[in-house]
Amino acid sequence: MPLAGSNMRHSRFLPTADQLPETIPVFPLESVIVLPGADLPLNIFEPRYLNLVEDTLKTRHHMFGMVQPDPKGRDEDLYHTGCAGRISAYSETDDERILLSLTGIIRFHIVRELPEERGYRVVEPDWRPFLSDLEQENQKILSDRPFFTQRLRHFLREKSLDVDWRAVGQMTDLQLVHTMATLLPLESAEKQAILEAPNAFERATVLLAALEISALSGSSARH
Repeated sequence: MPLAGSNMRHSRFLPTADQLPETIPVFPLESVIVLPGADLPLNIFEPRYLNLVEDTLKTRHHMFGMVQPDPKGRDEDLYHTGCAGRISAYSETDDERILLSLTGIIRFHIVRELPEERGYRVVEPDWRPFLSDLEQENQKILSDRPFFTQRLRHFLREKSLDVDWRAVGQMTDLQLVHTMATLLPLESAEKQAILEAPNAFERATVLLAALEISALSGSSARH
């Protein structure tokens, strides 16, 4: 599993609160989120999302939003909360795909959905509840990091995954939680609960709970 826990604070590439766009394209994808400071790799091949990326790259901010479909709503309904990221790496393939890295910037609530543009969906975001995402500090949010790491190792072993543990060791608590919540193959509802948690401490708590549930279910399946 590739890791890229970026410390994105104080970067010239980050928007300030007054530079956040009034509208933003969104990419609905089940069981996929991005959190502030984490890097999400994406393989873009559908024409409408190729359009989205091309149009996003023409903007000054290079941002679009990741939002999960809401399984409790109608077919096209989205969860109320998503997270916007900035295209921080980009390459084209010979078979007309785009490989990119989306660095999470700030979460948002959807105020309303606007008419589609070139086949992709556009929303009016409310950034105000999440402006603190732009100023996160490297605070300690894991009360017992060795225990969290133990649960993480168990989860990865159950899923036949591995990570660069040296890179993990160099991450702050916040980078670790946000990166793992973004990249681990968790259930859609678990990812959404982490995304919507009001503060970093609760995000860490929800992620740890998801790892422990997976450990328990894995143990039950073997007996």
